[in-house]
Amino acid sequence: MTNPAMSAPVEQEKQPLAKHLIELRKRLIWIFSVMAVGTGICFVFAEHIYGFLVQPLADAGSQRLIYTGLTEAFFTYMKVAFFAGVFLTFPILLTQIWAFIAPGLYGKERRAFLPFLIATPLLFFTGGAIVYYGIIPFAWDFFLSFQSKGADTALPIELEARVSEYLDLIMTLIFAFGLCFQLPVLLTLMGKAGLVSAHSLASKRKYAVITVFAVAAFLTPPDIISQVGLAIPILGLYEISILLVRYFEKERATENAKQDA
Repeated sequence: MTNPAMSAPVEQEKQPLAKHLIELRKRLIWIFSVMAVGTGICFVFAEHIYGFLVQPLADAGSQRLIYTGLTEAFFTYMKVAFFAGVFLTFPILLTQIWAFIAPGLYGKERRAFLPFLIATPLLFFTGGAIVYYGIIPFAWDFFLSFQSKGADTALPIELEARVSEYLDLIMTLIFAFGLCFQLPVLLTLMGKAGLVSAHSLASKRKYAVITVFAVAAFLTPPDIISQVGLAIPILGLYEISILLVRYFEKERATENAKQDA
């Protein structure tokens, strides 16, 4: 026979868990619904977004893009619309995550996390802008420099890029830069949680340099310009992260000293 006194705490534990799951489902529905609406709106303007993404290649001197499959162009426009919809609704995704975790935080903790919530989309868009306006024009000029006329070689070498491959590349680069620019947010949050310290980050700087260049080589096209273009900003953000973690460590030490006093 079940003891009512023992079953009551179990029911109290199940009820908050069920509420959290219901709230999580609600937030996920909001996120996917907003992304779907954003994708639908962007599909209406898919040609303009496509023109924006291929403009760096056109400026570098390429004449056209081709597609070799009957449905390739259609699905390429779909991917462009989905990419733009996710990119533009990224702040809403963060807002829904914040709305889910904020009720479980104290007022002081909410004020502490709010700057990170604001910084995350700003850094994401900054990373995308840097790769589009700063890195891609130099990288595309580098790749197109390998074209040659028939007088220089036995046969001319000309670029006939597939539209799906090109857009996959540029969208991957934009997302990769945007995510890599989240490094200060990640390390600073880890520092506030006590998982890392400014001293440990500074002492492992040489390993960070190797790791950053390895990640940059993996994410970017195989040219030194785009690799260095991604690695240098990330290393700068790493140094900023050390300063931020050191600042919060001093702030924590001051609070502990006041409490001890």
